Amino acid sequence: MNGLLTRWLLAGEWRIHPVRAAVAMGAIALGVALGFAIHLINAAAFNEFTAAVKSVSGLSDLQVRGPQATLDEALFPRLAEHTGVALASPVLELDATLPDRAGVLKILGIDAFRAGAIAPDLLGVPSEDRGYDTLMDDAIFLSPAAMEWLKLRAGDRLTLRAGAGNVTLRVAGGLVRARPGQRIAVMDIAAAQWRFDRLGRISRIELKLEPGIDREAFRAQLRQEFGDALLATETEDQEARSNNMSRAYRVNLNVLALVALFTGAFLVFSTQALSVIRRRQQFALLRVMGSTRGQLLAQVLVEGALLGVAGSLLGLLLGYGMAAAALRAFGGDLGGGYFPGVRPSVQFQPLAALVFFLAGSGISVLGSASPAWEAARARPAPALKAGSEDVALSRLARPWPALLCLGLGALLTRLPPVGGLPIFGYLAVALLLIGGIALMPRCAALLFGATSGLGRGVVGTLALARLANAPNQASIALGGVLSSFALMVAMAIMVSSFRVSVDDWLRHLLPADLYLRSASAGDAGALGPDAQRRIGAVPGVLRADFQRVTQLTLDPAQPSVALIARPIDAADPGRMLPLTGDTVDATRLPAGSRPVWVSEAMVDLYGYRRGATVMLPLGAGRQPFVVAGVWRDYARQSGAIQMRLADYQALSGDTGVNDAALWLRPGTTPAQAAAGLRALPFGPSLELSEPGEIRALSLKIFDRSFAVTYLLEAVAIIIGLFGIAATFSAQTMARAREFGMLRHVGVTRRQVLAMLAAEGGLLTAAGIAVGFLLGWCISLILVFIVNPQSFHWTMELHMPWGTLAAVAAALLASAALTALLAGRQAVSGDAVRAVREDW
Repeated sequence: MNGLLTRWLLAGEWRIHPVRAAVAMGAIALGVALGFAIHLINAAAFNEFTAAVKSVSGLSDLQVRGPQATLDEALFPRLAEHTGVALASPVLELDATLPDRAGVLKILGIDAFRAGAIAPDLLGVPSEDRGYDTLMDDAIFLSPAAMEWLKLRAGDRLTLRAGAGNVTLRVAGGLVRARPGQRIAVMDIAAAQWRFDRLGRISRIELKLEPGIDREAFRAQLRQEFGDALLATETEDQEARSNNMSRAYRVNLNVLALVALFTGAFLVFSTQALSVIRRRQQFALLRVMGSTRGQLLAQVLVEGALLGVAGSLLGLLLGYGMAAAALRAFGGDLGGGYFPGVRPSVQFQPLAALVFFLAGSGISVLGSASPAWEAARARPAPALKAGSEDVALSRLARPWPALLCLGLGALLTRLPPVGGLPIFGYLAVALLLIGGIALMPRCAALLFGATSGLGRGVVGTLALARLANAPNQASIALGGVLSSFALMVAMAIMVSSFRVSVDDWLRHLLPADLYLRSASAGDAGALGPDAQRRIGAVPGVLRADFQRVTQLTLDPAQPSVALIARPIDAADPGRMLPLTGDTVDATRLPAGSRPVWVSEAMVDLYGYRRGATVMLPLGAGRQPFVVAGVWRDYARQSGAIQMRLADYQALSGDTGVNDAALWLRPGTTPAQAAAGLRALPFGPSLELSEPGEIRALSLKIFDRSFAVTYLLEAVAIIIGLFGIAATFSAQTMARAREFGMLRHVGVTRRQVLAMLAAEGGLLTAAGIAVGFLLGWCISLILVFIVNPQSFHWTMELHMPWGTLAAVAAALLASAALTALLAGRQAVSGDAVRAVREDW
């Protein structure tokens, strides 16, 4: 009988109010779908990226690198003959660009005889009549994805940039095996060194150890023998570096995706709460007839659980389809740029699906918990009487749970990150949301109670009287709109602050009239001293500041740090660098000390404090530097170091440069200077840009990176609007008796509808006001806690007043219109019939 009664009550409820149940189910489905889709996309891209790294490493036990981008090949014979090494294979890795195409082609220079035993998949497959092409200096082998990308086949010619000129190679064939979507090329290591001006330099050495050799013991032996000159890592270390580099981005996307699920929880709560209030007399009658409190509690919880289960299952299917479509259309980056050169495909993950299924179902049950408890604890006799609906929600007006959540959330903002992630920041945001929404009944009672005497006319008086005397029911309607609007406000402020800060940062970093690069990406396009002299002598160029960008590995577990060498005025570094605080006077350093300026990430990740002396691997060994200041860097979250170009060249002996900033003589236009640069022998290989073009492109990339955030903001608002529609519809239908009584005492239908529109507008206006305040507080956490702890950079707060006002106006109009449309059905019936329901 209990099961039959449960099914009968559930079927009757959903049959009478199918739209309300569908809206709640859809909210859960949308939240689960977004979270599951983003997880699948990031997991597929990360797994494919790490698999591509493994395929390049082959079967090696260890990879030996230097702290700088390349190391001296003289170290190779020492390691090849080292005790415990069965086989050593040198590798030169280059990121080369093409003169007529955007993007980078990764080139691996290998010793075919040695690489065959460690990474056989990387061997080139020459044609039958040219078996020695693997050793030829003009031959290059392309993976299938690279051939497809370049639209080349065996026998064609491939032109790549090398320094100030180009290198033309012959496509000799494909590779033994390469992962789908992996764009790589392989050529003989000696040929690569010669063609790309890397004589005597290699990137790493792959080691195959003898059986029985302990890897950790061998790594310790190398550290003792070579010190900091070599870094021995395993493939798992490379995976950890990739994971550390993209983890914060992936986690933040998943948290943002769960915003929709969080908003859906309040929609389930409002749906179930209004359903319990409307059926309060029915439940009381069941109690009189013998049903227990436990049975009523289980009834409401089962209803919420079924909404969650159905919504979660639908969300998993929708999320898988969204992930497949997004990977096929946009790749796996989602705008983040962490997984270049891979073409992942979506893979269903049962464990992740189970987690999101349980999250959707669980949050739906939690949303039903308070209404279920109210249905079970209500005393039958008072509940059988009409007019006790708002009393049923009196517990919502207790302020201490809300204040406790707000206080705890404020305390959590003072705690440090956990494992590099702002876990306590996320919890603080959730607690502020819960506390703000839980405090809404008390706020509504105070606000509308204070303004109840200000009503003018029948409509104003009735609307304010209703809101003042039934604040708990009014607050239920605010749950969805308050949570969605607060989160939208917080994300809009955060994104706007970031965008404006990036724009200001770019203006500071781009003071010159024209900029040139020898290659848009890659490390095979350095300009030598002769090319630099020619650039500086171009007619119309007043001054040319050259820049060298390379990489340093300071910690094998962390991504490489960018080393930027450029002319910096030690007496006034703030003219060139966006500094974040006081600096050390670099002109008064002790003899032999050289200054460096580090990004904010270096302070968090490596402890490089202002005024500290640090040792950097540069040139023949580690060199002492003084941290003269900290600057803001929005381009590299893994850290960057800037030093004077003269110091870098003196210590490293590297005279090549990547970029140049050009100041033009008065009367010379950028177009005239660009024409002079194009006329140089290597001019066609240069990329020229004006500051405005760089800023526009950077902001375009920024908007693409935050496209998912914009989508999530829109989803949160849509769910909030659905919540308003469902809540007002349910409340107006439940108030049919009230409207019938008003009709009996002379209130017209037009006045009743105007009263409902006024209630909807006033209630939503209160929700918008509180939501704005709550969203502003959450934005402070996002801007000053979550972002610095996640990405190691700071920003200034900027308010997007236009966007916020437009969304608030849309919500206000939608709420009033929804209340009006819902009220038309409630007052369309006969007034006598409506009142008879109360007899």
